[in-house]
Amino acid sequence: MLRLLLRRIPALILVLLVLAGAVFLLQRVSPVDPARALVGDRASEEVVAQAREDLGLNDNLAVQYVRYLANAVQGDLGISAVTREPVAEDLAYYVPATLELALTAFLIAVVLGVLLGVSTAGGWRGSGVVRFLMVGGSSLPVFLTALLGIILFYRTLGWLPATGRSSILDAPNAPTGFLLIDGAVAWRWDVVGDGLLHLILPATCLALAPAVAIGRVLRSSLQHTLRSEYVRTARAKGLNERQVLVRHALRNSAGPVLAMAGLQFAALFAAVLVIEVIFAWPGIGLYTSQAISKGDFTTIAGITLTLGVLYVIANTIVDLGQAAADPRIKP
Repeated sequence: MLRLLLRRIPALILVLLVLAGAVFLLQRVSPVDPARALVGDRASEEVVAQAREDLGLNDNLAVQYVRYLANAVQGDLGISAVTREPVAEDLAYYVPATLELALTAFLIAVVLGVLLGVSTAGGWRGSGVVRFLMVGGSSLPVFLTALLGIILFYRTLGWLPATGRSSILDAPNAPTGFLLIDGAVAWRWDVVGDGLLHLILPATCLALAPAVAIGRVLRSSLQHTLRSEYVRTARAKGLNERQVLVRHALRNSAGPVLAMAGLQFAALFAAVLVIEVIFAWPGIGLYTSQAISKGDFTTIAGITLTLGVLYVIANTIVDLGQAAADPRIKP
């Protein structure tokens, strides 16, 4: 496992360097002037010129790129024109909320995907209904699913809240920034319960499409595995279908499922931007929408680089998971 991780590190560094280069070039070819966005539209030309000098925008591109990389490695992503605070500090505040939502959605997607894949591959009673509901729900655009969920579960039934991360004003936000963890650490179970209620609707809306993708891959992989010779041998030894499925088929079918799960987890960060705006969730999606409306490309670049790092980390974890699930993968 360690050898596999060490082999992945040079590729990870190369991907991050290319991503940083692409983000840097997009900043420079963008028609938005970072100095003007920082000081405001009403600032004089002298103030803008001084801001350009302070930001190092008058240096040549090579010097700017090396400085950008050096600053990014140290966690300096510039100053946000939205909050007038360092982008890295803003991201430290917003990223935990987004990760909490994305991880909850991913957990729901895995559970629903396994349920869909196993039930349809095993021909369980009621699997057709489960498949119909999940495929039907995932076929809708995520914003439409969110709006329908708000109308049904908030406005009509009144079961779930529609906006925000918590309705408790004094909810703890330290030491991790994850509301559920911080609430549990502080023994505030009212905060944990309220946070779970606020998570259910946006996380489920996010989870439907990934769940169907994971379920379809699992079903196909299971069907192929269940036709293999060692499964027939297991059946000949007297194992029932449930034992065959759990003891033999699932682990040997996990490779393609883990690969798909990794892709779907990365894709969650695209959909989460929309979900956060709809549900007023205080994460990087809401932060991004504010930066776009302000024309703050420095903040957008910092968010893009952060999402790229999260994507690389997610794919590395998937590679390690595949190696753990399938010993045939060479480290």
